[in-house]
Amino acid sequence: MHPPIDPHDHGWLDRPDGARIHWEESGNPTGRPALYLHGGPGSGLGAGGYRQRFDPEVYRIIGLDQRGCGRSTPSASPRSCSSR
Repeated sequence: MHPPIDPHDHGWLDRPDGARIHWEESGNPTGRPALYLHGGPGSGLGAGGYRQRFDPEVYRIIGLDQRGCGRSTPSASPRSCSSR
């Protein structure tokens, strides 16, 4: 595991049905792409422990919150998904 890092960019992918999928990027912006899709259902990407699985010097780490969970909207269920 690598030391914790924070994302350096984030945003939303707007869908035609009004849903918004949250994404975040960390690591090397010109590095080898590593796309992380959290397994859900649940709270989404959370505190970002997934980033520690990738060498931030080598990889451009992109995380996506599952549709309806985490920071993606609308929330699928207020009880099973949080806005961490």
